[in-house]
Amino acid sequence: MNLGDSKWPLVRQLLGTDYLGLGKASQSNNSTKLRPRTEEADKVVPSICPYCAVGCGQKIYVKNGEVTQIEGDPDSPISRGRLCPKGSATKQLVTGSSREYKVKYRPPYAKKWQELDLDQAMDMIADRVIETRNETWQEQGEDGSPLHRTMGIASLGGATLDNEENYLMKKLYSGLGIVQVENQARI
Repeated sequence: MNLGDSKWPLVRQLLGTDYLGLGKASQSNNSTKLRPRTEEADKVVPSICPYCAVGCGQKIYVKNGEVTQIEGDPDSPISRGRLCPKGSATKQLVTGSSREYKVKYRPPYAKKWQELDLDQAMDMIADRVIETRNETWQEQGEDGSPLHRTMGIASLGGATLDNEENYLMKKLYSGLGIVQVENQARI
């Protein structure tokens, strides 16, 4: 028996020709059968990570219409194929088992969430914005100077909003007289 063909990687490394354990000496039967998750993709879609304002490039691997893997795009001049931990976990946005697909609402003092129709939820939000704006509207300050604002509504944007979405939201908020607008899209 040739000990260089042993089933034990250390024996193969010491007695074979792969002294550094960089090739065949470090491979097992299981590792030789492994294939990259990206190998069987039907298509690769270029994208941008949604988590912050940096805009790291991503490659989305798709098989049979399902996302199978998301990796950094080495052609991206911004990230050069690298992703932070949040960007590396982007696949969970699409495939995570805890992802919600329905609108959930918990009424005041209730112990359980209930599912709502999207139209009903949007109407509830719109009604509350209009009511709060009307109740907290300030036409002028104590000295008579014009204010035309509400301090009863504020917005804290998230890291998944892109520049265009932030622009449109700021326009909406300004039109409603909302002056407390902030975004936490920072690294």
